[in-house]
Amino acid sequence: HGEQELRLQVGDTVHILEKLEGEWQNMILERRPVQCVCDSVVLFLLYTMPLLFCQFLISRLVSSVQQMAYSLIEYRSQIVSGTLPKDDLVELKKKVTAKIDYGNRILGLDLVVRDEAGNMLDPDRTSTVSLFQAHETASRSVDDRIQEEKMRLQNLEMRRQTLFSSVHTYSLLMNLKNFVCNIGEDAELLMSLYDPDQSEFISENFLVRWDSMGMPKEIEKLNNLPALFTDLSSSDLMRQRLFLVCQIIRVGSMELKEGKKQTGGLRRPFGVAVMDITDVAHGKIDDEDKQHFIPFQQIAMETYIRQRQIIMSPLIPSRVIGENEPLTAVFNKVIATREVNHKGQGLFVTLKLLPGDLAQVRKDFPHLVDRSTAIVRKMGFPEIILPGNVRNDIYVTLLQGEFDRGKKKTPKNVEVILSVHDDEGNPMEKAIFPGAGYDGITEYKSVIYYQVKQPCWNETVKVTIPIEDVCRCHLRVMFRHRSSQDSRDKSEKPFGMAYVKLMRGDGTTLKDGRHELFVYKVDVKKADDAKVYLSLPATSAEVEQIQRQTGKPFHHSGVIPVTKDSFQIATLTCSTKLTQNVDLLGLLNWRSNSQDLDQILQRLMEVEGGEIVKFLQDTLDALFNIMMETSEKDTYDTLVFDALVFIITLIGDIKFQHFNPVLETYISKHFSATLAYRKLTKVLNYYVGHPEEPSLTERLYTALKALKYLFRFIVQSRVLSFRFPENSEDPGAFSNSIRLLFLSFNTLMDRPLDEGVKIKVKCAVYAYFLSVFGFCMKKSVIHVLLSKFIESIPDSQFVRQKLGCMCKIIESDLFKQPDCRDVLLPLVNDQLSGQLDDHSSKPDYEACVQLLSTVLDTLDRKDVGPTRVHIQQIMERLLRRVNRTVISMDRASPLIGHYLACMTAILKQMDDTHYTHYISTFKTRQDIIDFLMETFIMFKDLMGNVFPADWMVMNLVQMQVFLRAINQYSDVLNKLFLDPVHFELQLWNNYFHLTVAFLTHKTLQLESFSQEKRTKILNKYGDMRKDMGFRIRDMWYNIGPHKMKFIPSMVGPILEVTLVPEPELRKDTIPIFFDMMQCEHNFSPARTFETFENELITKLDQEVEGGRGDEQYKYFFVFEVHRVNAKLLEHCRRHRYLSHSGEELALLLSSLLKNLLAYRTITHDESPEHRMSCTVNVLNFYKEKKREDIYIRYLYKLRDLHLDCENYTEAAYTLLLHAELLEWSDKPCAPHLIPRDGEHVWTQQELKERLFQEIICYLDKGKMWEKAIELGKQLAKMHEIHMFDFMELSELLKKQAKFYEQIMHAMRPQPEYFAVGYYGLGFPSFLRNKMFIYRGKEYEWLEDFSLKLLSQFPNAVRMTSTAPPGDDICNSPGQHIQCFTVKPVLTVPQRFKDKGVPEQILNYYRHNEVDQFQYSRPFRKGEKDPDNEFATMWIERTTYITAYRFPGILKWFEVKSVSVEEISPLMNAIETMEMANEKLSNLVQQQACDRSLSINPLSMMLSGIVDPAVMGGFSNYEKAFFTDTYIQEHPGDRERIGVLKQLIALQIPLLEDGIRIHGEKATEQLKPLHNRLVTCFRDLREKVEKLYGVITLPCSLTEKKKSRVGSVVLPYIMSSTLRRMSTASTLSSTSSGLSSGSSDGPSSQESVSPDKQQRPKSLQLGDRRLTLSLFQGVSSQLSLSNQLSPLAASPHTPNTPRSSST
Repeated sequence: HGEQELRLQVGDTVHILEKLEGEWQNMILERRPVQCVCDSVVLFLLYTMPLLFCQFLISRLVSSVQQMAYSLIEYRSQIVSGTLPKDDLVELKKKVTAKIDYGNRILGLDLVVRDEAGNMLDPDRTSTVSLFQAHETASRSVDDRIQEEKMRLQNLEMRRQTLFSSVHTYSLLMNLKNFVCNIGEDAELLMSLYDPDQSEFISENFLVRWDSMGMPKEIEKLNNLPALFTDLSSSDLMRQRLFLVCQIIRVGSMELKEGKKQTGGLRRPFGVAVMDITDVAHGKIDDEDKQHFIPFQQIAMETYIRQRQIIMSPLIPSRVIGENEPLTAVFNKVIATREVNHKGQGLFVTLKLLPGDLAQVRKDFPHLVDRSTAIVRKMGFPEIILPGNVRNDIYVTLLQGEFDRGKKKTPKNVEVILSVHDDEGNPMEKAIFPGAGYDGITEYKSVIYYQVKQPCWNETVKVTIPIEDVCRCHLRVMFRHRSSQDSRDKSEKPFGMAYVKLMRGDGTTLKDGRHELFVYKVDVKKADDAKVYLSLPATSAEVEQIQRQTGKPFHHSGVIPVTKDSFQIATLTCSTKLTQNVDLLGLLNWRSNSQDLDQILQRLMEVEGGEIVKFLQDTLDALFNIMMETSEKDTYDTLVFDALVFIITLIGDIKFQHFNPVLETYISKHFSATLAYRKLTKVLNYYVGHPEEPSLTERLYTALKALKYLFRFIVQSRVLSFRFPENSEDPGAFSNSIRLLFLSFNTLMDRPLDEGVKIKVKCAVYAYFLSVFGFCMKKSVIHVLLSKFIESIPDSQFVRQKLGCMCKIIESDLFKQPDCRDVLLPLVNDQLSGQLDDHSSKPDYEACVQLLSTVLDTLDRKDVGPTRVHIQQIMERLLRRVNRTVISMDRASPLIGHYLACMTAILKQMDDTHYTHYISTFKTRQDIIDFLMETFIMFKDLMGNVFPADWMVMNLVQMQVFLRAINQYSDVLNKLFLDPVHFELQLWNNYFHLTVAFLTHKTLQLESFSQEKRTKILNKYGDMRKDMGFRIRDMWYNIGPHKMKFIPSMVGPILEVTLVPEPELRKDTIPIFFDMMQCEHNFSPARTFETFENELITKLDQEVEGGRGDEQYKYFFVFEVHRVNAKLLEHCRRHRYLSHSGEELALLLSSLLKNLLAYRTITHDESPEHRMSCTVNVLNFYKEKKREDIYIRYLYKLRDLHLDCENYTEAAYTLLLHAELLEWSDKPCAPHLIPRDGEHVWTQQELKERLFQEIICYLDKGKMWEKAIELGKQLAKMHEIHMFDFMELSELLKKQAKFYEQIMHAMRPQPEYFAVGYYGLGFPSFLRNKMFIYRGKEYEWLEDFSLKLLSQFPNAVRMTSTAPPGDDICNSPGQHIQCFTVKPVLTVPQRFKDKGVPEQILNYYRHNEVDQFQYSRPFRKGEKDPDNEFATMWIERTTYITAYRFPGILKWFEVKSVSVEEISPLMNAIETMEMANEKLSNLVQQQACDRSLSINPLSMMLSGIVDPAVMGGFSNYEKAFFTDTYIQEHPGDRERIGVLKQLIALQIPLLEDGIRIHGEKATEQLKPLHNRLVTCFRDLREKVEKLYGVITLPCSLTEKKKSRVGSVVLPYIMSSTLRRMSTASTLSSTSSGLSSGSSDGPSSQESVSPDKQQRPKSLQLGDRRLTLSLFQGVSSQLSLSNQLSPLAASPHTPNTPRSSST
């Protein structure tokens, strides 16, 4: 630590020399120098990556960032290794930069633009247009990468569609991992792609040889046998079904059985395996690591089939697959049934679809495709055949045959032997390939089907021989019977032979398709002589041809007899050199038949296009060879030209358009006709010069469609001719021929041709004119031709091609010459001006901006000479046009960025004199006003709204250019629009708003950037805010007497400027506030600045509330804005008249900021309670300052917060504050009184009524029906007396009736109240060291509330004590929360005093309309009396008074006063007895009124009081307070002792009624208990009446009262009322008539049935813990806490204790 700290960088090497006690010692640091700039970039990124990683740790990007870091580390290791070749290092550098750019995007960082070498672009050395294009390219590249990632992870179907639409050729990589099968002999696996719907193989076979031990022949390839199926087109992959099929061939004996010596080496069918790979081909499955299991279906041996046929009934068809079924039929059955009894046997493969052909795949996926990968070709061509892709494959399929058994009793076991021989009979070595993965063989032997008369093989092999040998080669097929016994087999000789030539007599290749071969005997002499059998017909097709030619039936010569056997093969030629078309072959071999060349060229244009594109290179070579070798004659020039046009047009057809790259590649790499330009220009010139000839019109039109590639051939030919000067002609001759050609085009325009032909000519000439002009003529004459072309074309036609041609001119070296530029630029300006004119009907915006971008980019180069005049021309003609185009263009248009880049480029290249000159070009002052107005509005709209936010460099360049332009236009304002006569208020207003928007733009807020980024921006651009701020200051003071016109409109913008955290800027702009105050003070009649003050408060509120949302802005507000006030206060005190009022304003702003900052800080807080508190503080401030507009706005914010939390009661009280601002009158509402969501114009009465209706609705939801009735009465009175709307009145009264009914009947749980104290400096200012009373939700208990509270402050500590904390806790930096339950103090409304009020009514006031709360804590004074603890049991009662009554606009209010009193033990006993009497009285009445209630609670309470076993409570009070000693020590307690005695005596009549009711409701099981209660009560009553007298209660308090509808209304009788209205007597009571069985007293059963009697809602009367004190003695054997507790609370009725203790 400190000096011992070791500073490391990523990539440093540290050697640990010693480790001691867990610490590393003696470390040596090696820091290698960075060898590569790219390496340093990677190092820096790896250094900053952890910081970025922490920021995004909670997002879903963690895995992506982690993967990027790993990739960068890997790339860096390759870079610093120093072993990479230069080309690989460049390629790796591109990968690194691409990875970095992608990482920047997903991490939300700035886009870095680079040149082609990967170096970052310097905006000072790069033109604005090039900079924009670099941003666009980089952004598009990153977007594509992100889209690829999304598709890869989310939408494979979209990925498949995108892949198939962008790539023409695909490859399927398959890796055979294992083959599990018990064969016992060697085997061959032939795997290929198969389409079951078309019953055709798509690819050749991939051959794998397996040995008898179950291992590959090449053991080194174990678990890794890769094969690449190439040349697959999208149409191949999009087949409805695609299967990977494997045919397993057993190589060994005829049968797998023991016996005599058997013949070996026979190829026998063994089984198949098939897999549906459609989903893989469609891109729906893309997991190269997943191993797919392909089940193996074995075919049954013939002996097994015979056994099954004997055993099974003939009526039951056998489903056994026989060995003599062709393997193709077997896997077709498996595909159809999809049932394979594989028994765990099969193949394990991996599959992956790769885009691209073989070369592309090897380049893009070298880790997957290497030299060991077998290449399996498609049996056909890919969609695109590139030049140089030479292929010469002939696929031969052995189809089927029928063979006579001869002298044998059973059919033969036929083996087909295929070989390739030349015309001498010599075999072609290794010309046959049974499958990819192995070298060729000379002789191929087929599979043998056992004793089958008509075997069907369907075996395909590939024949590959040199192209020059094809013409003299033929296929020879030998047929041999194979015996299962070796001795017999050796004597078997071939019994038949067939052959077919690979090339026909006319030189074409053997036709694709089936061929029926004649089978000749081979047991005669000369049968092996090729010269003999080659003279015989090979196929039935040849015989038919001979018969057609001779007209006679054909008879075999008999040299070699023909057998009755038949045999069929199929061939497919895949060759880029061998054609099956006679006409195309005639062209390719034109030299051998040159006398028919004209016919050959004519017939070429009748050849099918698919055949031509396959031989495109050879065909074009032949055409140009004809042209070159007959260059001295013009005989075939026209025909060759027409043939060339035919081929070019063919490539342009939509069917073959994907061959365009092939033609491009041919022209650039394979075309070699150096003098072809002579013939091409000559013929084309002739066509153009003779359009009137009917025979040439159509040819001309066709040639024009091919003009692009004709010019390409002409140019390439001319370029090649430069390499061979000896073959080149005079350059002047070529230039002259091209000039004549274009003059011919001009002449053509003046001829009366079809308009379509004209347009086509113009289109073609313009599109390709520039491809030849560099070789054809002097630059001084080009503009003449170009001008004539442009002038001859109407502006409404051929716009895109015309502008595209001009764009090519600008890109050429021609435009770099100043003299040529002088001629060409006006032409360009005319075209662009006409297109971008306001009256242009359909301008081609894309072509225009492309041309303009090219011009501006060229003019910004350093090597093009002086450009000042040219910039001025563009400025005069196009600047206003571009501005208006940008203004009118949709911001979502993809071209808006291009036009903004062009406008920025023009402004950037303009110097000061350009600006001055441009202003002078306007004819009138109004024109200047219009220009400046639209420019200011446009600048303000464009800043940051066009270029993406991560284009930081582009945005800064734009802001830099705008700053310079604004400064230039500021001078114009000062010169032309400052004097009173010409002062333009709106123009100046737009200017000020533009400058403020510029200064406060997020791109320039350096404080929000990292230190490194901030430093780079300052070094490159400086702090542009300061320059603009100083300009604002100067312009404000310049307007002088016009300042009052900008008050109050400019208060808000200037406030935004002062809030920018730049000290110098703030220092110079804050005095503007004082200047505004002084200005309004001087010009207002009342000599005040009230308008300024109100606007400043409003804007300050808006800035904080809606502000910037980021942390930087918040912290700036906290630390900096108070300095703004201090500065303002300093200015005010210097002024004679403003010192007092200005100082008041500054202090007012300070108070406002305190509340607004708290509100702003907490806006995004997860706790809605905190947001509500800050909102209330702010609205109270505005209420005090009488800013009703802002006050109402915050009221509705508070309402919305309450509604989100379902605090309907508080939402209603919040809206009530708005309603209180309105009168019951027809005065129209001021705009600020109408809520934000109100569009209707209201009177105050209408709005107030609407608010009342909404408030009543919320109160109903909050079950505050009493308050709803109160408001409803006000509303009803207005309808009845003033509005006379009786219908609405009736609805209101119905609602009130419903509310009354709900008060009496609906279940309404009352909330708990909690005291919460926030202590410590860690809390926000609005909570710090304050206590609040919280109103809980329904059924929310202390534990739930505490958990919710602590979740809002996870770092807070809950205090265990309820005592007020000391200074050590209040001043600590932490957070301490104190939370406990308090009891609301009931304030009985005056109208309920001394009246029997139903519990349902009174219960509302126990928890509502309250602002006092109590908390009781027991403690002891003096020594504890072991015999009677009640004598020293005191109560500390704390009373809290809140600032507002509950409920209100919040669910909590701050405690404003706290008082503490001590309750003596005697008073505690009195309160305890009062509560016990209340509970007993109301429980008795409850049981009397509702006979359906359970009697258990009454039984428990009565037992707890009258049972002698628990009479310790009575004796405790007597021991403690009724002794002479206590009276002598406390003479002042005599009256209280009398009250306690009276309360004891008061229990007797209550108990009497309770026992009577208990007897009426007691069941047989409870009779013993009741008898016990009666006995105990007699003893108790006798004792109490003897000691404390007799108490009699009036009938009015105990009798049941009927309402008008007959229901029983049960009053709630308080203990004090009972005591006050009771009558005391010292006489003994008469017998109460209680007996052990039942009560003789008056019956409680009246006319009202129990089910119609009303049950009180709740009877929560006090704290059960304090209530127990009366009945808990130290020596009590039984605790009475349960017996004396009130009725168990229902799930909907929380129990609220009267007080709490710790």
